[in-house]
Amino acid sequence: MSIHHEVMLKPINEIAEFKKNLIPVNIPDTYALKPMFESIADEENIRNGVVAFRDFLYLFFDRLITDGHSYAKPPKKPSSMADYPFLNNIANLLVEIGYHGKLSESGDSLLITGMPLCSVSIDEAGKKKAPKIPVTGQIECLRFLTLCGFTFTGIDLDAKTLLISEATPLEVSYPNNPILLTGLKAMSIADIELRTGRRYWNDHNLLRCDYRLMKSENTDITDVLKDFLHPLPDKIQDFALKLHQRYTDMGMTCTLSILDDVSFSYAHINKGRMDLSSRNKYQLRVWAFSYSMRNGYCLFVRAKKTDKYADVIKKFPLSLQEEIAKGYGCYRKMGRERCQGDCQGIRIPLDDGVLAISRDIETWLAHEVPSSLRK
Repeated sequence: MSIHHEVMLKPINEIAEFKKNLIPVNIPDTYALKPMFESIADEENIRNGVVAFRDFLYLFFDRLITDGHSYAKPPKKPSSMADYPFLNNIANLLVEIGYHGKLSESGDSLLITGMPLCSVSIDEAGKKKAPKIPVTGQIECLRFLTLCGFTFTGIDLDAKTLLISEATPLEVSYPNNPILLTGLKAMSIADIELRTGRRYWNDHNLLRCDYRLMKSENTDITDVLKDFLHPLPDKIQDFALKLHQRYTDMGMTCTLSILDDVSFSYAHINKGRMDLSSRNKYQLRVWAFSYSMRNGYCLFVRAKKTDKYADVIKKFPLSLQEEIAKGYGCYRKMGRERCQGDCQGIRIPLDDGVLAISRDIETWLAHEVPSSLRK
């Protein structure tokens, strides 16, 4: 049996819909900012700018859904389901505009005199290096941003190709809601200077409107989970939050991980190991909530002790018994064609069907979680 490992690229409109769900719906009216942002504007203007940028992102992804196919071209050999270089280029361009742009006194425009990612550079050996945002990609990103309300003064957007660095100084504005520029400025600084860990090409703080990096106080993980669950029906949200509260109250650590998918994973972490990276904590998970382009919203359980409570499992609905009996593991190693993420655990979709077995899932976790502590 031949095994194919080719990546099945998702249409750009589906990726846009996926990423749009990651935008926080409930941004607080008041929250304190880190002192480093005092030089940009007062806190109220920055918070208003963040909300304006959030609203821009809704428009941005709606435009991707309707017009993205004309701009986001797939690579010949995609490395993931969301491998559209256009998304990476436009996210980096927005960060460059915000980080390197100087706000006018009125806050109505940003003046750009240089953007390193859009410029040719010289390495230590004296050789020219192409811009990290390709020349052909720069002009199409600017054109798409004009569809979303941005205005660029001092540049010819009808040119076939364009090196932005050759068109500076460049004035950037957003006439529909100028306060957005203040939010973009602050969030770009946070993305460059406050983000920890490796910068993955397919995860952009800016495109998720991750304003929480700017807060002076840590955010309660429960509030982040509520934002994560917001597209789901109320009863499913309540079920998920109930599980979260029960097991965090029991001492399990909830860790947010954002790679190809978004996960809230639950693990037993000893106090002496709390400084583990989020990736290492994720690897110790017993169960998790996940949102991915492959499977949507799911609950994953890495059940390893089912033999300890087999009599309990026999009382579950047959469909759940069958899923538990399958176990989990690498889809490819099991002789199947494409990776389905089965190594994450036994998958239970967070759809209407989960409500019918919600009590069984609670019973299942009530037996699996304590068992996972036993050696």
